[in-house]
Amino acid sequence: MTQIYDLGYKKLFSNKTFFRQLVESFVPYDWVKDINFDDSELLDKSFVSKQYQKRESDVIYKVNFKGKSAYIVILLEFQSSSDKFMAVRVGHYIYNFYMRLIESKQKPDKLSPIFPIVLYNGMDKWTAPINVTELIENNHLLGDFALTLKYFKIAENEIDINKLLAVGNAVSTLFIGEVHHDRQLLIEEFSKLLKLEDQTVLSLLFNYFEQLFNHDKMDEVDWNALDKVRSREESNMFLENMKICDEFAYQRGRQEGKQEGKQEGKLEKNQEIAKTMIEKGYALPSIMDITGLSAEEINQLKH
Repeated sequence: MTQIYDLGYKKLFSNKTFFRQLVESFVPYDWVKDINFDDSELLDKSFVSKQYQKRESDVIYKVNFKGKSAYIVILLEFQSSSDKFMAVRVGHYIYNFYMRLIESKQKPDKLSPIFPIVLYNGMDKWTAPINVTELIENNHLLGDFALTLKYFKIAENEIDINKLLAVGNAVSTLFIGEVHHDRQLLIEEFSKLLKLEDQTVLSLLFNYFEQLFNHDKMDEVDWNALDKVRSREESNMFLENMKICDEFAYQRGRQEGKQEGKQEGKLEKNQEIAKTMIEKGYALPSIMDITGLSAEEINQLKH
């Protein structure tokens, strides 16, 4: 499956339901129960340094925590491997955020707490220290003055599949699709969500995966399409299309595995598959991938 893109993920977690599910399902601390998620406010700002904007993005929420304001920051890490000095970057981010608050018109007497989450979707194991103190040689010699700053890590590839299946919400389904690459399992989880989730949440998630399935190149992906609200009937149709796509891929694999058979017969079969996919509105890259036909050959079938 295509690697996720920062704009798509940022759009997903800018939705309050995705944000709430991420924190409630994957941050195992008792104080999470004291957050009033209904009053959460998405801040339309970014504090990621320019040199890191190609590898990470951020989502910031102001939340009501025991009647007081607090902030939860989600740093979305998109590299295939972890950055050893991520804790330093998180510290830079937090203090930059605090300086903006101090310099604002509503200059606070005291600063609100910030809980930093690093959400990592890469395939390599996350090996970077989560506490900056581990990166400073002989830091302990300073005693009480030793620097310390921690972030909370959510590495999708470290979450057990059984836990994801037990959670059974939009975020766990997203992680299943991104990490485990089992489309049949993803279809089953999508089917369950149809009975559970709000239609806006369903549309965001379905549209996200539809973009990934239908496009092979980053510059062809239209993340604005995530805003399209689809009906449950349309969502069901998407699931059916996923199943058909799986069957086409299976049949194509069987054809390629046969050592006998006429080349002409294979071509006709792939043309039939292509015609069906055209009728169902599949994007050109997907049809090319499943059938092995060229763009020119597929366009000729449309006439």
